Amino acid sequence: MSGPTTRVLAALELLQSRRQISGAELAKCLEVDRRTVRRYISVLEELGIPVTTEQGRYGGYRLVAGFKLPPMMFTDEETLAVALGLLAARQLGLASYAPAIAGAEAKLERVMPDNLKRRVRGIRDTTRVVLPRGEPSLDDQALQVLTRAAEDSCRVTFNYHSPEHGPMARGIDPYGVVFRQGRWYVIGFCHLRQAMRSFRLDRISEVTSQRETFSRPAGFDPAVFLQESFSNWGQAHKVKVLLHTDRNHLARLGTFTAECAGSFEDCEDGLLMHTQTDSLEWFAWWLAQLPVRFTIREPEGLKAAMRQHALRLMEACGNASLQAGNASQVC
Repeated sequence: MSGPTTRVLAALELLQSRRQISGAELAKCLEVDRRTVRRYISVLEELGIPVTTEQGRYGGYRLVAGFKLPPMMFTDEETLAVALGLLAARQLGLASYAPAIAGAEAKLERVMPDNLKRRVRGIRDTTRVVLPRGEPSLDDQALQVLTRAAEDSCRVTFNYHSPEHGPMARGIDPYGVVFRQGRWYVIGFCHLRQAMRSFRLDRISEVTSQRETFSRPAGFDPAVFLQESFSNWGQAHKVKVLLHTDRNHLARLGTFTAECAGSFEDCEDGLLMHTQTDSLEWFAWWLAQLPVRFTIREPEGLKAAMRQHALRLMEACGNASLQAGNASQVC
């Protein structure tokens, strides 16, 4: 979980965004107990923040009148971008950052005029951003440390927990981080292998910044490197899927990104997609959501993953008698 300093600041932002907030509401937003909330309030008071406490059934905490920043103006497009960004942040496998996200939302509301506050709240209540779920983290602070190190061009060390070799100490020059297919990756120069490498953050622990600095190659794009590394990786699965649609319809869908689609070949029955994936199970899940008919050409492992996915869907509908042979009709 995030540190107490982050939570204290988040508590301050929540106080600044509301006329009054109860201890129970603060505890829920910060994901702590009521006793910890009282401790955070004491810290704010020691820092000179004017917090008043109202006792009783309808009591709570509030700041003295006038303790506000001036309003901040956004256009409708900027308001939508900010609100969607915060919604997406909640879906990126960053559970430990929930108080920081809540603090950012509260800060924005505090400095926005009333009409923009209503717009942000409306987007938050009526809009959902559904992204692939990330793997559980071994180190809740890994992303924060790595992004800061990449920004400051500082070397980092960490333990990398490989399924094949177990934990191993690594030192890298982090060039950037990428979120791809439900996972976070850090890309950089590995001093152990003396070559560029990518590492999954859910396999990283004990990340520490070092004093040594480095120079990032000009024009380096970590997302492009990660995509190319998967394409060249011996364990990546080459995929061929026939999409029964045309290019115009495909363009209108807005579903395909560099992470999901490679090149398309015009065929008599549609478009033949050539791509790669490191997870057949994830790719089967992604294919099942496409609003177009498709036929899996290869590999056989993807067909098997799709059959298993179809079985789970049918079982969710209460059809426990469905056999694997019947599920084969989907591929």
